[in-house]
Amino acid sequence: MRHIYFIEMVITELFQQTELNSIDYRVIAPTHSLFFRLNFIFSLSKMMETAEESNAAANNYIAAATASSDDDPPMLSSHAMEALKEFLMEQDRGADVAAAEEEVELVKEDWNLSQFWYDKATAETIANEVLGLCCTFESPSIACIACPTLFAYLKNMDPNVPAQLLEYDKRFEQYGPEFTFYDYNLPVDLPDSLKHSFPIIVADPPYLSRECLEKVTQTISFLLRPGQSYLLLLTGEVQRHRAEELLGLRPCGFRPCHSSKLGNEFCLFTNYDPGLRLGGWEQEQE
Repeated sequence: MRHIYFIEMVITELFQQTELNSIDYRVIAPTHSLFFRLNFIFSLSKMMETAEESNAAANNYIAAATASSDDDPPMLSSHAMEALKEFLMEQDRGADVAAAEEEVELVKEDWNLSQFWYDKATAETIANEVLGLCCTFESPSIACIACPTLFAYLKNMDPNVPAQLLEYDKRFEQYGPEFTFYDYNLPVDLPDSLKHSFPIIVADPPYLSRECLEKVTQTISFLLRPGQSYLLLLTGEVQRHRAEELLGLRPCGFRPCHSSKLGNEFCLFTNYDPGLRLGGWEQEQE
């Protein structure tokens, strides 16, 4: 990892400029200025909340460290200094992403519409998988059928990802042109512009019935782009054999969870082998 590389580089530079042979700075008397500097470098990213503060602190520290003094303190090279700044900037960007993910907000579940939102871990896992699949296409596009939680996380993690939410609840009209009203009872009553337009489709049928899955299957056929395509279905374990029969899907080891802690066990089914991701495909039962 980059921070390990940076730490090793700084330690090497500082010890090359000293006559100390031991590298276990934790057992050295803390009055030695070199080890104060090492401790500072190791803890700087945790002490500072923003890259701007970190850079300012680093500049002030290095300036003081390189000033003439009685103990002639060691100095970091310009290369090490740039590495420090880059490392701190990356740490700050990571904090920004984490903060943004915490801010994903959804409207309140409407249980009369059979709405049960995924928990954060499930939404992030599926969103990361879908974003990874996007990288396999020159012109990706994602259809989210009745899964607004996933859509919200996708747009939060990558606002520019081309995704369309097909959803019955008109409260999600807030997404503007990326929202399409969808009633599974009218499975192909959709704009012609959506027909055969999506190589990636994620569906979460609102009900655990054969009739609902059959109609969602019609919707998938309407939306799916010919050629290479990826289909992910999130539904109850009770739909296992229907998912295979109607769509040719296999279950993954990963188990979706919901914020409301539903009693029904849910599964994730795919039409492609995810390898080691998503817990891999389950072994076929004999």
